Amino acid sequence: MTSSLEDRTIRPQHPRQASLSQLAEQFACDLFDATPGAFVTGVTIDSRDVRPGDLYVGIPGARHHGAKFADAAARAGAAAMLTDAAGRELAAAAGVTGLPILVIDRHPREILGELSARVYGTHELGAKVFGITGTNGKTSVVYCIAQLLEAAGIRPGLSSTAERRIGQEVIVSNLTSPESSELHGLLARMVERGVEGIAIEVSAQAIGRHRIDGVHFDVVAFNNFSQDHLEEYGDMETYFQAKAALFAPEHAARGVVVVDGPHGQRLAKESAIPVTTLATEYGRSADWHLAVTHQSLDGVSFVLQGPEGAHFRGRVPVFGRFMAENAALALIMLHEAGISLEQVAAGLDNGLIPVHIPGRLEEITEGGDGPRFFVDYGHTPGSFEAMLDALGEVADGDIIFMFGADGDRDTTKRAEMGRIAAAGADTVIVCDYHPRTEPPEQIRAQLLEGARSAKHATLHEEPDPRAAIRRALSLAKPGDVILYAGPGHEDYQEINGAQIPYSARDEVRGALREAGLLA
Repeated sequence: MTSSLEDRTIRPQHPRQASLSQLAEQFACDLFDATPGAFVTGVTIDSRDVRPGDLYVGIPGARHHGAKFADAAARAGAAAMLTDAAGRELAAAAGVTGLPILVIDRHPREILGELSARVYGTHELGAKVFGITGTNGKTSVVYCIAQLLEAAGIRPGLSSTAERRIGQEVIVSNLTSPESSELHGLLARMVERGVEGIAIEVSAQAIGRHRIDGVHFDVVAFNNFSQDHLEEYGDMETYFQAKAALFAPEHAARGVVVVDGPHGQRLAKESAIPVTTLATEYGRSADWHLAVTHQSLDGVSFVLQGPEGAHFRGRVPVFGRFMAENAALALIMLHEAGISLEQVAAGLDNGLIPVHIPGRLEEITEGGDGPRFFVDYGHTPGSFEAMLDALGEVADGDIIFMFGADGDRDTTKRAEMGRIAAAGADTVIVCDYHPRTEPPEQIRAQLLEGARSAKHATLHEEPDPRAAIRRALSLAKPGDVILYAGPGHEDYQEINGAQIPYSARDEVRGALREAGLLA
């Protein structure tokens, strides 16, 4: 069930009251124009999202100070505003009267998470909370956790790049990690709906921008690390430190780390919280070991072994060794939270983890003898390499790989994306993804330059992704695999500041029907 528009702001349906005077005391704010006993029932940083009783938080931004919209917030029913001294002056200059104002002497975002936790009562959750960070695969781990919780008889909730989910209620996502005020509203709604286990995808930006403040995870995990977001972090060390910051006592009690690579090994040694380790490479020293026993385009089977005889034999209906790793990581996280492997296994059919991950290696075809078409959200060199390596192990025919790259983002990864694509596929089709404000032909040229350096695949340039899909199908033979990387679950293309409706999954379905390959 997908939520209504009203529910997209993700609030508890029965909010509690939080005293303004107590909030002012707890967060060292000066309180102005408040009547005795004044209270708030929600928190938002968006004046368009204000509901009666809300505390509107006016945050200084790159273009505008949020306090500029204090009058609109008051007219929408805000019970009070929290801001800095500059924000109070803006509100006064705009003639805003009768609105209680809390003024803090630091950036309001620094307390937004803890403040929201107090307002929504989420500083002490009755549910177990799991967080996953890493460059690729976070969404898949979150869905595996939710599926395993359900198997263990524990009502799950999740927050991912693809969507927020409360039991069977689905709310489409816009950010990997929502703003902290939205996150705590979500957590409060989850607890209100009887959720007992919560899985949250945690980006590096979420940690550094205080989006997870006020949440204390029972278990966090780190799965892998490769180049991404260097337009923001500048270098790999800064990017790594942004993710490693999750492994601190203020954020989590325990951690799980995949130690196949040097960054995982380093994090396991430097973590400020107790960690257990997972290795998928033969001979690697770790607490837990994963072995893949069988794989095909229809999924992967594995055995997981851990301390004190812990053992699990399972299957995931998505191809790739990395999917076995995602499932194993989720199993270990539950184990670390006190949910036994036996409890999980009892709720599964012969070890099958029936996970469906929107836009992650999602097959649009329905098996059979014809070409098989998959759509995935991966748009980093690391994700390309993992997917193409996996396909190389299970594809009977040729691999046709189509992709583009983000505009206005890390340009240094484009040549490597092209090289990896052409090294791992038989045919490469470069198309547009989100050009944003960049000339799309410039992006494609950088990708193609990298692809040519591999001196392997046949290359095609087809700017329109709709035409690229049909080109891919025209080139495919029975037994071939087409993988469209980048758009995944998204339903738009961003071009010159506008979001143009476009669903890769829907477009592929339409092209397959045109070709007589889908009913």
